[in-house]
Amino acid sequence: MAIEALADRRSNVSLARRAYNIRRKAIQMGEVQGQGYVGQALGVADVLAVSFFHAVEYRAEEPEWEGRDRYQLSIGHYAIAFYAALMEAGILPEEELGTYGMDDSRMPMSGMASYTPGMEMSGGSLGLGLSVAVGRALGLKRKGNPALVFNLMSDGELGEGSTWEATMGAAHHKLDNLICIVDFNNQQADGASTGMLSAEPIDAKFAAFGWFTQRVNGNDIPALVKAFDAARAHDGPEPRVIVCDTRMCNGVPFLEEREITHFVRVEPDEWQKALAVLDEEAPE
Repeated sequence: MAIEALADRRSNVSLARRAYNIRRKAIQMGEVQGQGYVGQALGVADVLAVSFFHAVEYRAEEPEWEGRDRYQLSIGHYAIAFYAALMEAGILPEEELGTYGMDDSRMPMSGMASYTPGMEMSGGSLGLGLSVAVGRALGLKRKGNPALVFNLMSDGELGEGSTWEATMGAAHHKLDNLICIVDFNNQQADGASTGMLSAEPIDAKFAAFGWFTQRVNGNDIPALVKAFDAARAHDGPEPRVIVCDTRMCNGVPFLEEREITHFVRVEPDEWQKALAVLDEEAPE
């Protein structure tokens, strides 16, 4: 299905509004537990909005539809962002928002496929997602299924050897049905990713491994739309990667300014303040 048709099918709600809604839901879930990886959720919301409401084919009412594009969350701790996107897409009911991280919830704090509709893999052990995506893409090709495999991973995973083995394997097998999305926010638990084990220049490395490579501002929705369109439309046997430079806590300036944003500390009285800041700049 053409990109334009996908966009039309998703309704006329703007992508900026979708991203705002995803950010808002993530903060609301964070308030339920008083914690969560909301910095990553705020940063990657634009990527998820363009993914679910422009680029990816799925049926909200039928999450296991065989013709769907597989959208993997390799970074299990980004689950709070992913749940927000699944709710916005209608795959999860918003009524479950208040159950985030609770016993018997379908939304555990780390993404698990056995719990959550629309969650294609159990993430958390970073560096495994791209390998799983390679296997899935190869399997779909052998079955003659034209669906795409999307793999959302973090810049921290670029320090894992398994990631680069999968990168080689994808190019070797000419997996043109694989689109990898790297969220580059340059943050890890111990500090800046580039200070721990720099993978720069990331885009040049992927290109050297034989991938069709793009690098964009991951908080620029028009740039993301253009990149996803180009990745889907690329006429060649190469797997595709979009490196997305994002800003942690994007959209909530008083959180953006915190020295530590990987697991950003939000005080009890700041959750509603964060929502109010978002609401001040709410798009149409």
